[in-house]
Amino acid sequence: MKTYLAKPNEVPKKWYVIDATGKPLGRLAAKIAVILRGKHKPQFTPNVDTGDYVIVINAEKVVLTGKKLDKDGYRYHTKYPGGLKFIPYRRLLEKHPEKAIEIAVRGMLPKNKLRDRFMRKLKVYRGPNHPHAAQKPEVLEI
Repeated sequence: MKTYLAKPNEVPKKWYVIDATGKPLGRLAAKIAVILRGKHKPQFTPNVDTGDYVIVINAEKVVLTGKKLDKDGYRYHTKYPGGLKFIPYRRLLEKHPEKAIEIAVRGMLPKNKLRDRFMRKLKVYRGPNHPHAAQKPEVLEI
């Protein structure tokens, strides 16, 4: 018996809507990363994009447990000497809550050429409205 290898054009793509209200950021990001990669499907192939599209609504209502709002945050470097920057999650969630979810999901995806393709299938919105009603997304409870 041969191993099945999926081809990109023969895997059907679905759209899912996830409501982030009251969900912990890390658990939400982990579930989203699994769906974007396609690991929830039986025809999963590691080197092929077999994942589905994910729409996240109510991004400003995501929750961080414990003291992570003030202690943890987003770190990046400007590539200049002394250019290490740190933005606490409290400030990041106030100004750009959709960016906090995107950063968390991006960190949970594989670090290869497929990561940008997976990230293009993630749509994050601050409020309860989204412009993807024509795709007929299914509501996914997490």
